[in-house]
Amino acid sequence: MGHQKPNTLQTFSEVSNILAPSNEPWQVELNDPATSVMTDFRVRALFKVDPEDTLDEALQKMKIAGLRIGFVVDSAEKIHGMITSYDIMGEKPMRYLQSVGFADRGVTHKDIKVKDIMEKPEDWVSTEIKNVETVTVQGVLDAFQRTGRTHLPVLDHRDGKEHHLRGLFSSAKVLRLTDFARRKAAQSKA
Repeated sequence: MGHQKPNTLQTFSEVSNILAPSNEPWQVELNDPATSVMTDFRVRALFKVDPEDTLDEALQKMKIAGLRIGFVVDSAEKIHGMITSYDIMGEKPMRYLQSVGFADRGVTHKDIKVKDIMEKPEDWVSTEIKNVETVTVQGVLDAFQRTGRTHLPVLDHRDGKEHHLRGLFSSAKVLRLTDFARRKAAQSKA
């Protein structure tokens, strides 16, 4: 070992079992940084649906991508809202049809577009990245419980200018990644 040249990259061979890299930690602790459970759009692409997509088209795109949420983005890359698979399959389409008087005009579920039922940014419950950087995973869980939301967009307010969408917290992802830690915490309280 003493004969190694400085700055030499050590190499080896004959490893037979190599797994593909995992983009998510298997499990996280409740006191880990909140950023460990955030989908960071600087690292992972933002999933987009078009405002003019029908609900069926948007839902099909989500199924193919394996996601439950899409951000509604136009061709100029402006974010108009977000829509979840729950929005599409829940009561929002029927409420929309009732609001436009579908019985009179022959409008059906197939005619509803993403823009008709999406949640507009002014109705979001979101947080800022500077706040995210100061809290733990438990703080994120608490925010989901407090707000009753399933998704919390993370915004970045650069240089006092407009907000940019920086990331997203998904309650399903956070609950999955904290399953072991939450069970351990519940046992210690019992």
